[in-house]
Amino acid sequence: MPDKRIENIHVHSEDSLLTPEQLKRKFPLTEEAVSTVMRGQQTIKDILNRKDHRMLVVVGPCSVHDVAVAREYAGNLHELARQVADTFFLTMRVYFEKPRTNIGWQGLINDPFLDHSYKIEEGLHLARELLLDLATMGLPTAGEALDLVSPQYIQDLFSWTAIGARTTESQSHRKMASGLSSAVGFKNGTDGNLAIAINAMRAAAKENHFLSVDPKGHVAVVRTQGNPYTHVVLRGGINGPNYDAASIAATEKQLERAGLKTNIMVDCSHANSQKDPSRQLQVLQDVTRQISNGNRSIVGLMIESNLNWGNQKIPDDRSALKHGVSITDQCIDWATTAKALLEAREQVKDPLSARI
Repeated sequence: MPDKRIENIHVHSEDSLLTPEQLKRKFPLTEEAVSTVMRGQQTIKDILNRKDHRMLVVVGPCSVHDVAVAREYAGNLHELARQVADTFFLTMRVYFEKPRTNIGWQGLINDPFLDHSYKIEEGLHLARELLLDLATMGLPTAGEALDLVSPQYIQDLFSWTAIGARTTESQSHRKMASGLSSAVGFKNGTDGNLAIAINAMRAAAKENHFLSVDPKGHVAVVRTQGNPYTHVVLRGGINGPNYDAASIAATEKQLERAGLKTNIMVDCSHANSQKDPSRQLQVLQDVTRQISNGNRSIVGLMIESNLNWGNQKIPDDRSALKHGVSITDQCIDWATTAKALLEAREQVKDPLSARI
């Protein structure tokens, strides 16, 4: 028994949670879902290995707060993916956990009803059900691995995974990434530091041993063989953007010096857009120019996009939430997204096909 004089002094409760195995039994994989995830994971690995000339495009809401909106967006994206499939491999950004520099809503899993009730088990149900529906539809998805336990519940449904700017330097996240089945993109730090992403890639490629939970929810020692499918994600920093040709060239040199493949994804949002959604289009246009001019290292793009433009604060009356508008970072709307990607396809389809 714990001695309350010295243990858990600041903890007021510990609530039992269903195990990963139990959640997966409630929402079991379909053959269509398995096929989508396998196709997504392998295609992205082929892009990183330069066996597939296409560009990976991770596009979607900054974070999911309404699963109905996410499904509506997914239907649009699935159709667009078919139209651009010869040039872009579209993967939907489906982020359930929101990293915070300070405080704020931390994502659908943490607080699914946006009311500080923190019904995490219900959040896990909603997250897995949505991912399963999208995979069964045939749409590959991407997520950010933020919490160290939640991947046991939903990671099997992701085709690509990000480690964010605030956690790339975390030893625990590097170890976790070493065991993920998907390719992993490590972002540069919020200060623009690229070295931490490079160090993360090297660490994740090695075998690791760490504490986690197993599918039955028991504490376990996880031993990994290392993940060879990692790459850097440039998202800008406090000193400004880092998507321009000079920054790309500098990144290539740093990767080469570290003995790593020069695979670079550009995040069109965050510090690269200076939090202005319209500037995402400028980043996209600059990247397409670089590829048209012969760049061979940029293999991916990330775009924050929703059904409607901008963002909104969470109102006290949840029924007053605007449909399809982000409650975290500002996003471009669907019409702008589709137009931008169709135009970008026309500009880069020939240069990309010439890479192989």
